[in-house]
Amino acid sequence: MCHDDDSRAPAPPVRGEVAAHGPLELTSADGTVFSAYEAVPAGFAPGGPGIVLLPDVRGLHPYYRDLARRFAEAGLPAVAIDYFGRTAGTGERGDGFDHKPHVDQVDPANVQADAAAALDRLRTEHGTGPVFTVGFCFGGSQSWRLSASDLDLAGVIGFYGRPALVEDVIGRLHRPMLLLVAGADAATSPEQSDEFEAKLTAQGVEHERVVYEGAPHSFFDRSFARWKDAGADAWRRILDFVATHST
Repeated sequence: MCHDDDSRAPAPPVRGEVAAHGPLELTSADGTVFSAYEAVPAGFAPGGPGIVLLPDVRGLHPYYRDLARRFAEAGLPAVAIDYFGRTAGTGERGDGFDHKPHVDQVDPANVQADAAAALDRLRTEHGTGPVFTVGFCFGGSQSWRLSASDLDLAGVIGFYGRPALVEDVIGRLHRPMLLLVAGADAATSPEQSDEFEAKLTAQGVEHERVVYEGAPHSFFDRSFARWKDAGADAWRRILDFVATHST
C-alpha cells in the first residue's frame, strides 16, 4: 500500500490560486470510459507545461485528487487518471476498494492509452504545451515505462518505482527521466536501484536520480514531519525538471 485516504501531499514551494478542479470521465482509444480528476491554475498561459498523474495501486483515491490541486497551485494544470475503468468501472476508490484483482489485470499498453487520453485533455481543453507524467509506486514504474512510448511527452517522473516493472522496455527508453527514490524503500533495495541506474547510463538514457537516504516508501506526505525537507526537495526537483525540459 502506498498512500491511504488520510494522506495528503506536501504543498509546493509557491502556491497560487486554482481556477477550477473536479472529477471527470475520459475515453480511451479502445472506447473504455475511465475516471479522472483535473485541476487548473488561475491565469494559466496556453503553451505552458502540464502534468498527467499516475496513482499507486489503489487508483484514483483522495491523495491524487488533492495532488492534482497541488500541481495547479504550482502553476501546472494536472489530470490524474484511474487505471481500472476496464475491470471496475468508474467512481471513487476509497479505503474499502479491493485493488489487487484489478491491478493484476492492468496492461501497460492500456495505461499508455489512458495517459494519452489525459494528455489530449490537457492539450485540447487547456492549451498545454510540454506534458510530463508523474507517478507513484506502481504509477512510478508506469511513468518511467512511458519513456519508451511514442506519446508526445517532454519527460517522465516517478516516485518509489520498481525497476523490475521497467526492465522489459529498458532498451527503448528515450524520454528524459527523473527518479525520486526512497532510500529505505522496502519494495526496492538500494542495490536494485543502483543496478537500474547503471543500465540507464549504459543505454545512454537522459536521467536524474535522487536518493533520499533513510526515507521510507511514501515519504512524500505532509504528515511525515521527519521527511518534510525531503518532500520540499522533491518538489524543487520536479519543478526544476519540468522547467528544464519545457524549453
